[in-house]
Amino acid sequence: MDFLCGLRGRDFVMVCSDTSAVQSIVTMKQDEDKLVPVDSHRLFAISGEAGDRVNFSEYIIANVRLYALRNGTQLTTKAVANYTRSELATALRKSPYQTNLLMAGYDEGSGPALYWCDYLATLHHMNICGTGYGSYFVLSMWDKLWHADLTQDEALEMMRKAVAEVRARLVVAPPKYLVKVVDRDGIRTVAEL
Repeated sequence: MDFLCGLRGRDFVMVCSDTSAVQSIVTMKQDEDKLVPVDSHRLFAISGEAGDRVNFSEYIIANVRLYALRNGTQLTTKAVANYTRSELATALRKSPYQTNLLMAGYDEGSGPALYWCDYLATLHHMNICGTGYGSYFVLSMWDKLWHADLTQDEALEMMRKAVAEVRARLVVAPPKYLVKVVDRDGIRTVAEL
């Protein structure tokens, strides 16, 4: 029952996830942070089975850091997204990871970027995106509200409306949500809804 959503603004990317760790019909805990930093200016919003989610994100993060150490330079958000897609595609034919993810990042030259990737290794560069049952209610509303010069205050208000819609309409809506932003200053938490 994971819910992830993200949107790209003028000079930032904002992402939101629920904080529930669920197995079948049992809630294990309510404080799981599914917004995982890859480095100082990139993060994964990742959903799926707990083992796959943690193992895959740790594997990608370790390899991105290893690349940076070996080569003395950070990968761009686009490069990390394509590497992630490649690893999901390779695993798909061996032992697939049951994870869907959003990749948010900020690069000095190109600005903010948001990518959506599913467990079948489908990768798209997006302005707004989401995954999980909650996204069915959110994406149509965001289509009307999103514009290219979105400010952080407008984006946070869109996140609040999205969470309110999920809580009102989804029978199995998680109770708590975490919102983080990625911009030129790095990654920071902006709200707990």
